[in-house]
Amino acid sequence: MVSRKTMLPYLLLVLLAHARWVSTADLANCSLVKNIFILAGQSNISGRGGVINHSNRPGVANETWDGVIPHECEANPSILRLSGGLRWVEAQEPLHKDIDVNNTCGIGPGMPFANTVLKRDPSVGVIGLVPCAVGGTSITEWAPGGFLYKQMIKRTKAASRCGGRVRALLWYQGESDTKTLEDAKMYKRRLESFFKHVRHDLQLPTLPVIQVGLATALGPYMELVRKAQREINVGNVRYVDAKGLQVGPDYVHLTTAAQIQLGQMLADAFLRI
Repeated sequence: MVSRKTMLPYLLLVLLAHARWVSTADLANCSLVKNIFILAGQSNISGRGGVINHSNRPGVANETWDGVIPHECEANPSILRLSGGLRWVEAQEPLHKDIDVNNTCGIGPGMPFANTVLKRDPSVGVIGLVPCAVGGTSITEWAPGGFLYKQMIKRTKAASRCGGRVRALLWYQGESDTKTLEDAKMYKRRLESFFKHVRHDLQLPTLPVIQVGLATALGPYMELVRKAQREINVGNVRYVDAKGLQVGPDYVHLTTAAQIQLGQMLADAFLRI
């Protein structure tokens, strides 16, 4: 029988060897990533496509994802994602499963975006997606210095540690800011400040931003927020309008088909930059 004293050094060697393997594998993936895209905002970019609410009681959520992955959202060896643990892994739906942890995540626009970019420009190289979105969040919760903002900056810097280039911020947020007139009126100023701080803190003064115009709202002031989005007075910001895309039975979240269409629209906008 092997004694505990004899086993301990052996176990330490195994753990160290495993740690070296993980580190080496992670560095290998890291060195592959050439194009980095930040996905930030709230639930419709986190992804709720295919998420079904089984609850019959108003206000009580009992949600599951149906697990259906259309071919536009399938995994691709040339698409990686930065995990919640800051490691590059092969990207698979749902992209935000370990980021938007208090919600049930499904299909979002990230995978169809990346697959479309690669299909239309195979020379672009390996794409690295950096999920940062959290459902139900307002623009004030993304204010510089706040938790969500600092996490996004931290994750983006970690993503680019091997030299990959941050190509764009994909931003879809604002549904929560339609609830009150004050928030809707302040949205333009707050969003402009957010974009400017992101560029400053990432030291990327011309970072392209592709923002999505709201398709749905949680309050009565959607058109005020949409107007603010269209009138953002910050350079190199592209506007992709989601209004008119198919919405699920909760009247808030885009369906899987709509998320695929949105991802393709975002890819079109990026490839025109």
